[in-house]
Amino acid sequence: MFFYPTRIGTYCDMDTAGGGWTVIQRRQDGSVPFNRNWEEYKLGFGDKKGEFWLGNEVIHLLTNFKNHQLRIDMEDWGGNKRFALYSTFRVSGEADGYRLHISGYSGTAGDSMAHNNGHRFSTLDRDNDVWSSHCSRTRGYAGWWFNSCTHSVLNGRYLGNCGSSCSAWQGVVWYHWKGSDYSLKSVSMKIRP
Repeated sequence: MFFYPTRIGTYCDMDTAGGGWTVIQRRQDGSVPFNRNWEEYKLGFGDKKGEFWLGNEVIHLLTNFKNHQLRIDMEDWGGNKRFALYSTFRVSGEADGYRLHISGYSGTAGDSMAHNNGHRFSTLDRDNDVWSSHCSRTRGYAGWWFNSCTHSVLNGRYLGNCGSSCSAWQGVVWYHWKGSDYSLKSVSMKIRP
């Protein structure tokens, strides 16, 4: 029999699209570095009131036994906002490399996560991607579900407002909206059943 942990400190969004969202990631000001190792991404880091990653183990526990939606809200440096919504989002356990299962895109930002579907999580100290290089080290020093280095890197380095002249694939990237050389001002990932 499975039991959820008795207490998980989470941040809930009760305003966006009808509410009921558990926020699993937030980037907004670069105050928390995301160039972390496997154990830190597993357990989570940051401040739930600011920038944070909830933790792969908790994300797995929340999504493994019931289908969840994933919503990603993004903002560029001009105040423009877009979102991506996925009707299916699940992360497998550590033994499977916290593999991503995602499908059913809708939204205004373009589908930059389809390329990540079915791939395991990689960090600076654990290369699980299918590319010959170590994507975590070449794509913004991020922990992420890399395929052959991917179309989205929401945990990349926070580069600030460098417009469309940021170093390609180094920032907080959502390719299908702003391309590979634009680092977003803010992003949040949230899930709900």
